[in-house]
Amino acid sequence: MSDRKQVRAGVREQIREFLATRRARLTPEQAGLPVFGGSRRVKGLRREEVAALAGISVEYYIRLERGDATGVSESVLDGIDHALQLTDAERAHLRDLLGAGGGRPPASPTARPRLRAPVQRILDSMATTAAVVFTGRLDVIGANALGRALYEPMYADPVRPVNTARFAFLDPAARIFWRDWDRIADDSANLLRAEAGRTPCDAQLTALIEELSTRSEDFRIRWARHDVRSYATGVKHIRHPIVGDFELAYECTRLADPGQMLLMYTPEPDTPSEDALRMLASWAASKPSADQPHPADGPHSTRADPG
Repeated sequence: MSDRKQVRAGVREQIREFLATRRARLTPEQAGLPVFGGSRRVKGLRREEVAALAGISVEYYIRLERGDATGVSESVLDGIDHALQLTDAERAHLRDLLGAGGGRPPASPTARPRLRAPVQRILDSMATTAAVVFTGRLDVIGANALGRALYEPMYADPVRPVNTARFAFLDPAARIFWRDWDRIADDSANLLRAEAGRTPCDAQLTALIEELSTRSEDFRIRWARHDVRSYATGVKHIRHPIVGDFELAYECTRLADPGQMLLMYTPEPDTPSEDALRMLASWAASKPSADQPHPADGPHSTRADPG
């Protein structure tokens, strides 16, 4: 089987499993359907129920769920969105999968993402904000001094680039660092699942997923759910080895460079968390210059972090 055919076969399997898991999570009551007596052999909604809710034929929905439908119209997709009560992230994921499975060239991954010098200067200008830049594979490819200090436990692993999913699932220190580890683990798997839909040809992403699936049961369980997530805002609860417990609000925004995201952490003013981040900034400033971020810490480097 050619590489392209193999990718399309994999995408079609993702379509089947994604739609099947979305069906399974909805009960007839949740979908607004009448419930009659007797037991149901199918968990969640049946295919014919989804088809009826979406306003399409059962035969066409079966073809769609098998990944065999091509040229799916926006009205049909809107019907599926409504029937399965998809989130915005799930809607985008389904469209990515159907596009790749139906023959549309999938998005090409950036093999060697690089942080442009102006972006690094912007990062360095954020003196009181911890900021990092990462890719869809969750590789950290840039940070300011405070962001590097915040992610200090991740940099303890000599493998480069630093990867937040690898840290979350394979490093025991992650369960201490992330006080809300379960949510972080969910988010990491869900972000990777969404990225797999966008870039199914990304060999590095495939290798990362295989590594995590092989080495972490926690990842395998989450990966099998086919849940997806988009980048958003929120609060993370951290137990840092230098300054202890604190909470940081975060904002995430896309950069002009394909696949690159800027993540910024900031505490609530006049709180212990603000004091902790200020202490972390002082600690980062006192470190020897050799411990600061280095260009070799970028993608494809295996340089061990000094110190």
